[in-house]
Amino acid sequence: MLLVDTPADLATYCGQSLGTSQWFTVTQDQIDHYARLTGDDHWVHVDVARAQSDMPDGKTIAHGFFILSLIPLLARDIFKIENRGKGLNYGLNHLRFVSPVPVGSKVRLQQSLLDAQPKNGGTLFTFENKFEIEGEARPALVATMLLLIYDK
Repeated sequence: MLLVDTPADLATYCGQSLGTSQWFTVTQDQIDHYARLTGDDHWVHVDVARAQSDMPDGKTIAHGFFILSLIPLLARDIFKIENRGKGLNYGLNHLRFVSPVPVGSKVRLQQSLLDAQPKNGGTLFTFENKFEIEGEARPALVATMLLLIYDK
């Protein structure tokens, strides 16, 4: 894990890979909870019996936005800013869902810092986030995400 003192210290890593998280196993229970919270209960996510007969590998698949939502959790394995203030999601510049994530798959986050610029008294960081699926050549998704982090 990369440990830095301030947002300015993290900014010195522009253009570099920050690291890779631990593996995270996607379960049907997590998918079902996400479906209930968001109302996205399409059968490809929640109908295990139908998926066995109608999906190519016989498994349900995770919601793409569920996988995307794992960034804050898995980024904790990659870097930590010891002395910082609030952090605010600022948006996405690019998001592509590349490969489906079947239930039972393991995913991990690879994160790089693309840019860091002063903004509104904080630092606007641009991260490339790539979710690898264990045993697969293509990632689950690639997202360029912006996060505004303030000093303490």
